[in-house]
Amino acid sequence: MSLTCHIHASEDLRFSDVEPAAPGPHEVLVRLGAAGICGSDLHYYFHGKVGAFVIREPLTPGHEASGIVEAVGSAVTRLAPGMKVAINPSHACGQCDYCRAGRDNLCRQMRFLGSASVYPHVQGMFRQHFLMHEAQLTPVTADISLGELAFAEPLSVALHGVHRAGDLLGKTVLVTGGGTIGSLAVMAARLAGAAKIVVCDIARRPLDVALSVGADEAILTTEAPASAWQDIADVSLEAAGSPAALDTCLAATRRGGRIVQVGTLPAEGLHFPANNIMARELDYVGAFRFGREFDWAVQYLTSRRLDVRPLLSAQLPLAQAAEAFRLAADKSRSTKVQLTG
Repeated sequence: MSLTCHIHASEDLRFSDVEPAAPGPHEVLVRLGAAGICGSDLHYYFHGKVGAFVIREPLTPGHEASGIVEAVGSAVTRLAPGMKVAINPSHACGQCDYCRAGRDNLCRQMRFLGSASVYPHVQGMFRQHFLMHEAQLTPVTADISLGELAFAEPLSVALHGVHRAGDLLGKTVLVTGGGTIGSLAVMAARLAGAAKIVVCDIARRPLDVALSVGADEAILTTEAPASAWQDIADVSLEAAGSPAALDTCLAATRRGGRIVQVGTLPAEGLHFPANNIMARELDYVGAFRFGREFDWAVQYLTSRRLDVRPLLSAQLPLAQAAEAFRLAADKSRSTKVQLTG
C-alpha cells in the first residue's frame, strides 16, 4: 500500500492507503524521493484555494518533486528501476496552437500536477508512489541528493521569470520577496549577467537567505522610507505575490524599465495605476510556470552551477504533512520544507 495525502478543504488534511497501479506502456511507477511545499500548496491547505483555483474535490497537492523509478511500462526504453529522476509536473498536449508555437506552458489542455485549475483536479505528488508519463521524467546519474533535485521545478519558475525579463546584462534588478522563488530568482538573475541584485522583504530571515545565495543588497521594507524605492532598478521581479510588493516594483522601476509578475496576487483584485505604466513607459509582463526552462534547471542543478542547499530548511516524512505545512508557512523558521517518502 502507498500513503497518500488529500486536502478536502481549508486545514482539512487526510490520508489514505492506496494500492499503486501498474504502469501502462508509456508510464513509469515512481517512488517519492522528496517533494517541496510550495506557496500554492500552502494556499490550498490554509485557504482551500489558490487565486481563482478552488478545491472542489479532495486534492493531493505537490508539484515539485524527485523520485526513484520502481517499475516501467512495456514501451519505456530510457528509464529503468532504481534510477533517480527529476519530475516535470507539466503535461502539455503538444498539439494546440501554443504548444506548436513553443509556448507549452500556456497549453490549452495543460495537465499540471497538484492543481485545482481544472475539474476533475490533477492529483499531485504528496504520496509515496505515483504514475508518471515517461516524457515528464528526466533520468539523473549525477551525485546529487533527491532533496536538491526536487528544486528543479521552482528553479524553472525563477528561470522563466528571468527569461521573461529580457536582457539583464549589466543591469540592476530588484526582487520583491526573499522566499524560495525570490532567492532562486536572485541566482537566475546572476546567471543572466545582472550587475546588481537588490532584494526586499518584510522579514529579516528571507533577506539573510537571499544574501547567502548572491544578492548584493537586502532591504527590510518595514524600515525603509518611501524614497528608498524611487528609480533604483532597471528590472523588477515581483516574487512575493503581494499587492504591496507590486507597488514597490512600480515605484522602484526606472522609466522604460520592465516589471515581471512571477507571484500570484489575490484573486479579489487590486488597484492598478495604469497611467503610471503609460507615462513612464514601463513594460509589465507575466511569467506563468515554465517551459523548456525545466531542462535548464536540471542541468544547472546536476552540474552544481547553482547550489540550492542553503534554501532547504527541513525534510519531514509524508505522514507529518500537517506539521510540515505549518513549518513551511512560518517564514521566520523556514525557506523550503520538503516531504519525503
